Amino acid sequence: MRPATTGNDAAMTILLRRRLILAGPALLAAPALAGRPAAAQAPRTPAQMEGPYYPRAIPDDADADLLRVAGQPAPARGVPLFLEGVVRAADGSALPGARVEIWQADDQGIYLHPGDARLAQRDPGFQGFGRAVADGAGRYAFRTIRPGLYPGRTRHIHLRAQPAAGGGALTTQVYFPDEPRNEGDMLLRRLAPDQRAALTARVTPADGGLRAGFDIVLA
Repeated sequence: MRPATTGNDAAMTILLRRRLILAGPALLAAPALAGRPAAAQAPRTPAQMEGPYYPRAIPDDADADLLRVAGQPAPARGVPLFLEGVVRAADGSALPGARVEIWQADDQGIYLHPGDARLAQRDPGFQGFGRAVADGAGRYAFRTIRPGLYPGRTRHIHLRAQPAAGGGALTTQVYFPDEPRNEGDMLLRRLAPDQRAALTARVTPADGGLRAGFDIVLA
């Protein structure tokens, strides 16, 4: 059982519960997303490299709430981030049951991976990896943090999505607007303007943190 929340963390949890419904491995996004119009024949979300830090072993706690790790007394450090969106096919139709994974650095820029030289210093209260299943309207959501920085990269979250029927998996990265390192990032700067826009989340303030909208279009 996860430890009880207090103070600001309790307020964040109340906000999340108002917007999201957690059911088993599926974390369903806010009802407001259901009214978002589908894009007709939208281009596929651009793919990007998996990177070296996909977990070698999936952690025991791999749900969609990365701010809390089972057995850890304290929540993750950093700026809370509610990452949510809709998974669609290229014709604009929703993809219920699509599986979405994310993995990212903690607030200090450290990954949950033995290849990270600073692994011993990582935040034990941050899950680092999570899975969600899209609801009947194709909506997914995660409760995480704004990722920390490390040399050579801008802020980003790694993401993989796959339809429920299998096949057509997409691996990509989610970026953030107005980041000072965006222009010099080795992967982001290679993208055409429309591709870059497709991989940049829509970020707005939320109580106690940030909200990031990121829709996914699969082939």
